Amino acid sequence: MTQETFSTIASTIPQEPGIYKYFDDAGKIIYVGKAKNLRKRVSSYFNKTFTTYKTHELVQRIEKIEFTIVNSEPDAFFLENSLIKQFQPKYNINLKDSKSYPYIVIKNENFPRIYLTRQPVADGSEYLGPYTSVFKVRELLEFIKRTVPMRTCSLNLTPKNIEKGKFKVCLEYHLGNCKGPCEGLQTAADYQNNISRIRDLLKGNLTPVIRYFKEEMKQHAEQLEFEKAEQVRKKIEYLEEYYQSRSVVTGIKGGDKDVFSIIKEKSIAYVNYLMVRNGTIVQTQTNKLETHLDEPVEEILAYAISQLRMTFNSHVPEIVVPFEIEYPEADVELVVPKAGDRKKLLELSEKNANYFIEEIKNKDRIKINRNVDHVKVLEQLQLDLHLPELPVHIECFDNSNFQGSYPVSAMVCFRNGVPSKKDYRHFNVKTVQGINDFASMKEAVYRRYKRLSEEKESLPQLVIIDGGKGQLSAALEAIEELELQGTITLVGLAKNVEELFFAGDQESLKLPYNSGSLKLIRFIRDQVHRFGITFHRQKRSKGTFKNELEDIKGIGKNTADQLLKEFRSVKNIKEKTLDELAAVIGNAKAQIVTNYFSNNS
Repeated sequence: MTQETFSTIASTIPQEPGIYKYFDDAGKIIYVGKAKNLRKRVSSYFNKTFTTYKTHELVQRIEKIEFTIVNSEPDAFFLENSLIKQFQPKYNINLKDSKSYPYIVIKNENFPRIYLTRQPVADGSEYLGPYTSVFKVRELLEFIKRTVPMRTCSLNLTPKNIEKGKFKVCLEYHLGNCKGPCEGLQTAADYQNNISRIRDLLKGNLTPVIRYFKEEMKQHAEQLEFEKAEQVRKKIEYLEEYYQSRSVVTGIKGGDKDVFSIIKEKSIAYVNYLMVRNGTIVQTQTNKLETHLDEPVEEILAYAISQLRMTFNSHVPEIVVPFEIEYPEADVELVVPKAGDRKKLLELSEKNANYFIEEIKNKDRIKINRNVDHVKVLEQLQLDLHLPELPVHIECFDNSNFQGSYPVSAMVCFRNGVPSKKDYRHFNVKTVQGINDFASMKEAVYRRYKRLSEEKESLPQLVIIDGGKGQLSAALEAIEELELQGTITLVGLAKNVEELFFAGDQESLKLPYNSGSLKLIRFIRDQVHRFGITFHRQKRSKGTFKNELEDIKGIGKNTADQLLKEFRSVKNIKEKTLDELAAVIGNAKAQIVTNYFSNNS
């Protein structure tokens, strides 16, 4: 639609709040928007200079405009969100979430059953959720089974059928998992009390449930039914242990709240949602949103909040956000925290969003690796690095240490452009005292290719050393000592900068950022990082490391760990004065440590 065409209809657009819909020449809705003043907002599309190509493209495709007047801006906001969700117009924010979330249903029937479903039906049943994890739902149902006796059968337990004695109790009754309503051994009122307790449990509201069980335990004790009292006591204990172990964060002040954070990268935004109930994070969800018209981050977050609260049936009155937004839901308080529990929750939400982004990137790397034409990438890599042979066998080395201690090395192997995980190797550094990245690299490279040579295995065409020129030179020394120079090409990869360099070269080699060659090298580097870090964590958790401090005569593991905990690294410990060390481990041991480093400096 041109500006001239629009000018003929501009005067017919009302100057009231509402929503507007843009249609293309096929009659399809391509954009839905809201406005405080419809005429002013719609006119802005045709009177302004476009900041993006996509906005210009949208206007060129508009063939028809429809609008709906509403009573207020909040009404316009929620109608816009509803229409976007219904029609998913091409140029609107697109919430990428096609999941069918699981619910826990309390069936509308006599003595209601409780079970998992993905398909809510308008049959009068009560649906609790949705939940972000099927595993979580199954765990909750198992938890309910162990604490509140409920029937699991599908018998038609009408009062008439029960009265006629049509049914007999099953094994679940004898196991104590059901009170036998099928034989009239449990009244409908008592069963409904159990349903109420389950509702409380699913909402994380433990207090009334424990109060009920304590009263029941007391009654059993008064009637000298000590075995039954002990069973109830175990239920109370299990309830408390379960919720304590399952609470992501407990003891949050301020009641129920929804916490949202957002991270935007170009045209993609990621919004994390923490659902906090009774001082506990009960659910967390991160969603990806595609934007098309450079919408401000405040608008994207407001839209996501509306959609996620609708999806998860949340009506809590407090929403925690990272910055001020316009969110017109009635009786809702928006909080932008500066400190305290709410700030910690917001930081936790951002941490979850960042983790989600990293997971997507990792999956994309693997997907790229599976889908590309590996031969073409390897041919390009051969051309870029001037290799004498096609690098069908590539290996990459990296060193890892923890706070200046516990050195290990890792090597990953790629064959024909894909990981060969059976050939991955870890190296516990054996010949190097303390932290020496160069010597550690030399040892790992030497041991790897000495073994391959002795076993007459094929050598790689390309070896990548993840580190600076010092590490590359150390690796080259190992190759020369093995007399393998000329049979393997070694290249260094500068950390973070992604520059490649060969031994002796003054200038580094910078490959095009999005080239297949650099993408493959990045993927290989990320693999060796993860492989090395995973190994390192395993070693630390098993306590199998021995650090330099333990080599000091008179200093044991506990003292060494105490020093590392306080000063974070061996390097920092070396720089501390006698008095600073003595404040942590006492004068005698501090003197031993100081003397050791003085004599070995």
